Amino acid sequence: MRITKFGHACVRIESTGRRLVIDPGGLTDPRVLDDADAVMITHEHFDHFSEDTLRRALAKNPRLHLFVNTAVGAELADLGSRLTVVGAGEVFTAAGFEVKVYGTWHEVIHPDMPRVVNIGFLVDGAVFHPGDALTVPDAAVDTLLLPVHGPWSTTGQLIDYVREVSPRQTVGIHDGALNEVGGAMVAGLLGSTGPGIGCPYVRLAPGASTGIG
Repeated sequence: MRITKFGHACVRIESTGRRLVIDPGGLTDPRVLDDADAVMITHEHFDHFSEDTLRRALAKNPRLHLFVNTAVGAELADLGSRLTVVGAGEVFTAAGFEVKVYGTWHEVIHPDMPRVVNIGFLVDGAVFHPGDALTVPDAAVDTLLLPVHGPWSTTGQLIDYVREVSPRQTVGIHDGALNEVGGAMVAGLLGSTGPGIGCPYVRLAPGASTGIG
């Protein structure tokens, strides 16, 4: 199984010809959906969910299926059998991968801003994409996809989060708003020159891949 990063918070997971895409939002090249078998969406924010992109992909690919939370599901309700709405605790199969859902809410940005629904996905008991939340799954994680930059967290919180999840490796995502200086700064704090997260931190360039397990 391999994971490839595609812009900001989007990744593609592949194994034996099966392709699963998570969070192809408005900051992601829509070609990530070419030949995809399934798409999962953590929440409704534009950098994770692009309705127009998904509808075009569905029109081109008759086998493509979407797995989304309740809020996104309401936006796409007309898709019928090509759409599955899922929530915390549910287990389902997407593109041949077993997926368990964790979490309910987006992290708090500010008390004056209402929270949106956010779910995380544990894929084949190995890869965890939390969306925009610091949800800790009740299972061992090989690869944690870590949202390294957002208006709702600090790098200190991320360090503590990785330590609590205790994965074999951490791969940085959600970094589309970081320039090279910011990306290097975060990598330094999460990597070997920082206070220590207990596992390697991997910063992938768009289109680059890493192995799982």
